[in-house]
Amino acid sequence: MTQPCAAPGQRLALRALALVGGPLACCFALAMLPGAAASVRAALVVLAAVLAAVAFAALRGAIARPLRVLANLLGGLRRGDFTLRSALARADDDWGLVMREANALADTLAEQRLGALEATALLRKVMAEIDVALFAFDDRGALRLVNRTGEQWLGRTYERLQGCSAAELGLAELLDGPAPRTVELAFPGASGRGELRRSDFRQHGRPHVLVMIADLSRALRQQELEAWRRLVRVLSHEINNSLSPIASVAASLRSLGARSPRPSDYEDDVARGLELVAGRAESLRRFMASYARLARLPTPQRSALSVAALVERVAGLFEGVTVEPGEDGEFEGDADQLEQLLLNLLANATEAVREAGGGAVRVSWSLGARQLELRVVDEGLGLANSANLFVPFFSTKPGGSGIGLALSRQIAESHGGTIALRNRGDARGCEAIVRLPRGA
Repeated sequence: MTQPCAAPGQRLALRALALVGGPLACCFALAMLPGAAASVRAALVVLAAVLAAVAFAALRGAIARPLRVLANLLGGLRRGDFTLRSALARADDDWGLVMREANALADTLAEQRLGALEATALLRKVMAEIDVALFAFDDRGALRLVNRTGEQWLGRTYERLQGCSAAELGLAELLDGPAPRTVELAFPGASGRGELRRSDFRQHGRPHVLVMIADLSRALRQQELEAWRRLVRVLSHEINNSLSPIASVAASLRSLGARSPRPSDYEDDVARGLELVAGRAESLRRFMASYARLARLPTPQRSALSVAALVERVAGLFEGVTVEPGEDGEFEGDADQLEQLLLNLLANATEAVREAGGGAVRVSWSLGARQLELRVVDEGLGLANSANLFVPFFSTKPGGSGIGLALSRQIAESHGGTIALRNRGDARGCEAIVRLPRGA
């Protein structure tokens, strides 16, 4: 039966054992041989010693060569040179297996380094393109990173900014105080209002702070311009609706007054005309009062309120509204404003049911650890178009002011909550959901 060949590492060990053990065995045998001359014994001992030295040198070279290769390979990896590979990598030798693992490690590190370089390049590209100023400060408050927007805001390049302290750059206040928050921008290349955010990270074991500032001025100006356009459009529409009939009536009365003789029903025509003018003036007054009410909503005066008492008190003002009791508890809010909010929702729900020819209106609530949720559900016709529900002065009802839902949303948001209206998925009708935090 054929025995398997020894691996090169085993062959190296056997060869070294033979080279070292043979001379030592001969030296021992000759030293013990009786009758041999002393000079012969000395010569043989010297010869054995020389052979042993040669064997040890050969063994040392056989072991040292792969060690030097491995040391060079690991040294290259330590210096960041991932191009070195060992030619001694084999699967049938112990040293060869070590070299194969070292080569595999070099391949893995090379792939990771390439991925890190690509990710860094992508990150730098994103940082350069985003319209947000980024500043990174180390634990001593020195600037270590800034993107293109930050350079433009400060009016200096990264080379001139690197290493400068936050105080020198006028950014010290950005490292303190709450975040996120709105700040006033006063830089050579930027002014107005901005949103400040901060985040902590570590680099090379040292803590750093990343400061992000978004310029809100342009967005705020666009929103302000759009708000003014919408306001002018609504005001123009409402004022023209009132002035057009007033102008028409005034022209008719002037024409009647210029006749000679005057018609027999002149006084009646004048009275009707003046009544129409008064009616349109009163409508315009109500409109302006509604706008003033929406624009001047006071800050909520919070106090502890009972959910059940609030709902039952408002629901009792309407006929046909069913209260589905839930777990009672207290939350903080402005009683007057929240009653107005619920009053508007119930008024819309009862009117929707009346227009649909009848149906139920239900109000319920659920109280969580941190949030109160109010629901008003009706069996009306539902929402035909929800796009302009919360637009001030927009109404699909004849004679509607379009102020109720806009005011309700403003009240909910001033309490830190939300309001949403949607068509019911299980039946005909609409569902209004108000979510409010329990605490201030």
